Amino acid sequence: MELRRFGTSDLLVSPLGFGAGHIGAEQMTDREAVYLLEQARDLGINLIDTARGYGLSEQRVGQFLKNRRHDVILSTKVGYDVPGTQDWTFEAVHGGIDQALQTMQTDHLDIVHLHSCSREILAQGDVIEALEQAKQAGKVRVIAYSGDREDLTYAIETNRFDSFQTSFNLFDQRVDEVLPTLLDHGVIAKRPIGNAPWRFAERPVGQYVEPYWERAQQLAYPLEESSWLETALRFTVFEPGITTAIIGTSRPEHLALNQQLIERGPLPVDRVARLKERFAECDATFGYLSQT
Repeated sequence: MELRRFGTSDLLVSPLGFGAGHIGAEQMTDREAVYLLEQARDLGINLIDTARGYGLSEQRVGQFLKNRRHDVILSTKVGYDVPGTQDWTFEAVHGGIDQALQTMQTDHLDIVHLHSCSREILAQGDVIEALEQAKQAGKVRVIAYSGDREDLTYAIETNRFDSFQTSFNLFDQRVDEVLPTLLDHGVIAKRPIGNAPWRFAERPVGQYVEPYWERAQQLAYPLEESSWLETALRFTVFEPGITTAIIGTSRPEHLALNQQLIERGPLPVDRVARLKERFAECDATFGYLSQT
């Protein structure tokens, strides 16, 4: 798998990253989780993206890293759930970084994000300062923000972050407007397949994918590739300005299929243009999607 330079850092990341939310589930065993991580790395996927809020994920990533830390780009998210501290404070970010280092049994974290906090929290400054101090201390290599909409815009305008993680997919293309301004930054696309709404013939009421399903019905894109998974992955992974796209799964065979699909390269230019034109036609009628 090709590697891409992550912003102006010396990190080289795979176009597909592994979203480690699934491996935090209690119904998955430690052995199953580590095996899945091993399969991802053996396929050439070198970015693992986890978070403090992903259950057992950081703990299991730490088990995997014992033998493979040198060839993994490790990304996590902080800002909350640190005993004895108030969420979204200097102490919470500082403590979250130290706990992540301990939990994942490593001496440094490659990328650390503030996990979708609001612009009001960012404006206080102390959470960003905590990231900056951790970078100066060598605990963190790249400081980042994960979020969407006006919060992302504010984070970009601070000029204090090295990279960003944000939503971009067939059904949520709004960040496309700011991507050209981020060419010197690493950009991680989350939800690159929009939670795969094509899985449902009928409205998945109450499920996280429901708003994406609604958008998919309205957009009514024609299928021109072998599957919607192929369309979605190739659309997102090869969008200019996107460095890597994280996708999670609990099944090793899905990892292999995802890799095979992006090896087909970018979608044709005219196909991408039509997909973007159709989104632009419908965008004014779309509401906001929740962010995590």
